[in-house]
Amino acid sequence: MSQIGAPHGGTCPKSPRSRTLRTVATLTSAVLAVTALAGCSADDDADAAPVAVQDNAPTPRDLVADGGTLRWAVDAAPTTLNAFQADADATTSRIAGALLPALYTLDQRGRPQRNPDYLESAQVVETEPKQVVLYKLNQQAVWSDGREIGAPDFVAQWRALSGRDTAYWTARNSGYERIEKIERGKNDLEVRVTFSKPYADWQSLFTPLYPKQVMGSPDSFNDGARTTLKATAGPFLLKSVDAKSGDVTLIRSPRWWGQAAKLDTVVLKPVPRADRADALAAGTLDLAEIDRSTAERISLALKDARAGRNGAQAALAHGPGSSITPSKALKSWALAHGSDEEKAEEVRAARKKNQEAIARYASAQDTLATYVVRKSLEPAYTQLSLNGESGPLSDERVRRAVARAIDRQELAESVLKPLGLPAKPPGSHLALAGQAAYKDSSDALGGQDTQEARALLADAGWVPGGAEQPAGTKAGSEAEKKEGTEKGASEKKEAEKPAKSTATAPADAKKKSDEASGDAPSDEGLYIVGDDKPGDRRAVPAQAAPGTGTRVLTPAPAAALQGAALQARAEALDTRPEALEAGTGSAARAGAPQAVKPDRGAAGAYAPRGTAAPAAVPGAQQALGKDGKALSLRFVLPSGPGSESLRTVGDRIVRMLDAVGIRTEVTKVPDESFFKDHIASGDYDLALYSWPASAFPATDARPIFAKPEPASDGSLMVEQNYSRVGTDRIDQLFDQAAGTLDEEEALELVRQADARIWAAAGSIPLYQRPQLVAARADLVNAGAWGFAAPRYQDIGFEKDASPKKADKKADKRTGEKTGEKAD
Repeated sequence: MSQIGAPHGGTCPKSPRSRTLRTVATLTSAVLAVTALAGCSADDDADAAPVAVQDNAPTPRDLVADGGTLRWAVDAAPTTLNAFQADADATTSRIAGALLPALYTLDQRGRPQRNPDYLESAQVVETEPKQVVLYKLNQQAVWSDGREIGAPDFVAQWRALSGRDTAYWTARNSGYERIEKIERGKNDLEVRVTFSKPYADWQSLFTPLYPKQVMGSPDSFNDGARTTLKATAGPFLLKSVDAKSGDVTLIRSPRWWGQAAKLDTVVLKPVPRADRADALAAGTLDLAEIDRSTAERISLALKDARAGRNGAQAALAHGPGSSITPSKALKSWALAHGSDEEKAEEVRAARKKNQEAIARYASAQDTLATYVVRKSLEPAYTQLSLNGESGPLSDERVRRAVARAIDRQELAESVLKPLGLPAKPPGSHLALAGQAAYKDSSDALGGQDTQEARALLADAGWVPGGAEQPAGTKAGSEAEKKEGTEKGASEKKEAEKPAKSTATAPADAKKKSDEASGDAPSDEGLYIVGDDKPGDRRAVPAQAAPGTGTRVLTPAPAAALQGAALQARAEALDTRPEALEAGTGSAARAGAPQAVKPDRGAAGAYAPRGTAAPAAVPGAQQALGKDGKALSLRFVLPSGPGSESLRTVGDRIVRMLDAVGIRTEVTKVPDESFFKDHIASGDYDLALYSWPASAFPATDARPIFAKPEPASDGSLMVEQNYSRVGTDRIDQLFDQAAGTLDEEEALELVRQADARIWAAAGSIPLYQRPQLVAARADLVNAGAWGFAAPRYQDIGFEKDASPKKADKKADKRTGEKTGEKAD
């Protein structure tokens, strides 16, 4: 797909390069990076790289029952049904995938494939004097109102998304602005598209394809398709959107000309990720992406079932009743029936409460045993973003030193190895293993090397003892006198500042953190640009963040169809026990980025007020300095629910940096401010978030790595390049790749761009993110799809799936897929 999601909660202002912004990453924070040069061909490299296979219980259609209702969890109710608007989100994309034409879909290797349900053929028929693509549509393809899908729909979508008419509130127009004209062929089922200049990613266009009733006028585009669609053309129809619950109900389409949908109904139910374990335990969902802890609960329930334990027995074995010994039970009974009536009443109440807890746990375990955990790798990777706009990281040598200090293999193994998934760090910012453009170009930067990192820092002037005050500084200086007179006022302010960690955290806090996590980070709390629904529905002009001089073009939330949208999900790393119990709310909502001054601190800072000075980390290098200033980088992370999942990754990164003398100031901020107030506005040095891979990197990734340019008002135009690191040559390579019709040449140009992105060291890919999905044991053709788009008409429940058969199936899948570790 040609679009990528936007930072969580952001809007999509207009860019000087294109009137409407190209979407680029997913959820509310994101970044990409890659490299490549010489070596084997793209296909060879893709074949050699580790690829996690799909885990979606593939089953022939004749073994899938007709009928049934699928209850499928989504993050939020859709704010719009128009995937090309700024506040479109992942739910919008899921609906579009079931209701609207997708001319090309992605296979399990992330490669675009012609969709025969809509296209008989599509090919470049002329290159001179201009590129012409001829589409021949399926003769049976019709909209739900009976009208055939044809040239008028292509024309309407082109005019709406070309950027020429600013009355359309569009989020992106990548590729559409290159179209010169669209003509009818022999009939409306033949569409000739002529481009003003060559466009390699033409297959990304017209997916999803909306009817002319939606695209034909600004009013219908802007408002008409927000809550309903006048016509659809997929295996399902839109029945209703419940204004109260947010449930979206889809029903089988009687006008669908392809293979009929197996399910009668699909209900997309908004369930926050933190609530999904309870929803699954209550049996109110059939399919849901889950976090690692929920996967562990399901695995434990299945293990109990295999051992012949029911929920009540499990509750006594490891649940609320596990601490009740015979002697404790006898004592409790005696007190409950004793002569001390006040004490007896208290004990009886406690016994009743404990019995209710045991019953709830038993019921939950019995229900969870009817699910399996399906897993694969998401088409997205987590990366460390280095803000090169100002400060120490504006020096390429310091950025490269940070990169050389980090052991990416160790981080990847800590996340993926316990899951039994390939744990090789991504070698590219622009593609993932299995994709045609993939090539490991990380050698352009180099692997982990502590000595080389120290040498780079020394070359940049950061040396041990460099933070000491220059000779001649007197004790009674004016600065110190001023500080003394203002001491009372400053003490309070100082207490509110986030603590600078010369190591990372107090040793005892670190120990508790590791014990709580098992030193194995999960994928919960992952922050993907575009996954959340933003509050603002229309694009707004770019705004400069106060005090930063940066103008941010916030991308639209992801309409991430076919898994190609760049949805970025920030992964928070909270190490404080109290932070694990109290989150700060949902992902950020829309709004112009507002800078947060570094000296003000933020709630949820790494070390709470009153925390003792951190203990030194074994192996930490003496702190470095330059011109009397210590080398310390601000590591900004979100502190909301689920943020603890990546605390181990954060701890590891901090320790790796300590080993070369780089100190970090870890600051955790509320989710709603993480992206707009810090990442987008540039108020950070280091941050963790994820970018999804795209089948069309020349188009989708360019805004992410585009060189920031000064605007006329002196601010910095960064598009979606939140690391603020770029070069003219990288921009040229992207433009050349998008403008050549030679596929091999385009791939090589993308690889060259990736190599230079690695060398610039603005972002460091760490690992591909795991994908964990809970599914009813008898649900087939659904689960962890990886790159591929769901084939909605094939999803259903297995024929004659008796409870015993489902249990046997669950045993087999769970033992092999999730293992005893349930991840």
